[in-house]
Amino acid sequence: MDPKLILLLMMVGGALMLLALAFSGPSVSKAQSRRLSAVLVRHSAAAENQVEARMRKAIASASTQKTNAFTSLIPDPEKLAKRLRMTGKKWTLNGYMMTCAALTAGVAGLGLTRGWSPLTALFVGTAVGLGLPHKYVSMVIARRIKKFTQNFPDALELMVRGLRSGLPIAETLTIVSTEVPAPVGEEFKLVTERIKIGKTMDQALIETAERLGTPEFQFFCITLNIQRETGGNLAETLSNLATVLRQRAQMKLKINAMSSESKASAMIIGSLPFIVFGLISAINYSYMSPFFTPDPNGMFGFSLMQMIGIGGMCWMGIGVFIMAQMINFEI
Repeated sequence: MDPKLILLLMMVGGALMLLALAFSGPSVSKAQSRRLSAVLVRHSAAAENQVEARMRKAIASASTQKTNAFTSLIPDPEKLAKRLRMTGKKWTLNGYMMTCAALTAGVAGLGLTRGWSPLTALFVGTAVGLGLPHKYVSMVIARRIKKFTQNFPDALELMVRGLRSGLPIAETLTIVSTEVPAPVGEEFKLVTERIKIGKTMDQALIETAERLGTPEFQFFCITLNIQRETGGNLAETLSNLATVLRQRAQMKLKINAMSSESKASAMIIGSLPFIVFGLISAINYSYMSPFFTPDPNGMFGFSLMQMIGIGGMCWMGIGVFIMAQMINFEI
C-alpha cells in the first residue's frame, strides 16, 4: 500500500477521534463524582460549605479547566479561557485544542496527498488549525458584544423606570435579567447570582466588566461607584448614561457608513490574491505545482517560488494592517 495513503488514513482517523473527543462532553464517572461531592457539601452543616455549593452551581461555567496534554501546550491558558467565556458558550480549552489539532492534521494530510513537502504541509496545516478557530472565536465574541451594546441602553431604561417606581437597585438588576433578552439578560443574571452567594455588587459588576471588556458596561460600573460615593439621583444618572450610549451607537453607525467603501476595498484587495491562487490550483494544479514542490537545496526546504510567496504574503499582511488602522476610529 502507498505510504502516503497510509499516512492520510492515520491523520484522518486521528482527526475524527479528536473531534469526537472534543464534542463528546465530560465523562460519566467524573460527572458522578462531581454530583456526589456537591450533595455532600450541600447537606453539610457548615454555612461556608453551603455558600461554596451555591457558588459552584451559579458559576459552574467559569470553573477552572483541568490541565492535560493539550492545554499544557497553551502559553497563556487563562487568557484563552477568558476568550472562550466571552463567547457566552460552554466551550472548553480541551475542546478548543482538540479542534485545532484535528484541523491541523486534516489540512496537513490533504497537502501530503497533493504532493506538498512535509514542511510545507505542516506549516499550512498549523496556520489553518490555529488561525481558523481563533478567527471564529473572535467573530462570535464580536457578534455577542455588538448585540450586548445594542440592547444595553434598553436595559438601562428599564432600570430607570424601576428606580423611579421605588424599587431598590438589586431588584432592578433582577428585573433586567428576566425581561431583557440575551446576552444582556444572561450577564445581569450572573451578576444577581453572584450577589446572592455573598459577593458585593461592586465585585459582581467588576467581574462582568472584565469578562465583557466593553466600555459601555465599564461606564455603567463607574456611574454606580460615583453615585454611591457622591450621592444624587441614580435614576437621572442612568437615564443620562443611556442617552450617551445611544449617541455613541449612532456615531459608530455613521463612521461605519463613511468608511464602508474603504473597508470593502481593503477586503477585496486582501482576499483577491488568495482566491485567485486557490481557483488556479483547483483548475490547473500542474501550473501551480512549483509552489508546493520541495527543494532540498533551498532554505529550510523551501523553493524559490515558495520563498517569494511567503514574502508576498508578509508584505500583503503589512499593507492590510496599515489599511485597517487607517479606518479604525476610536469613539
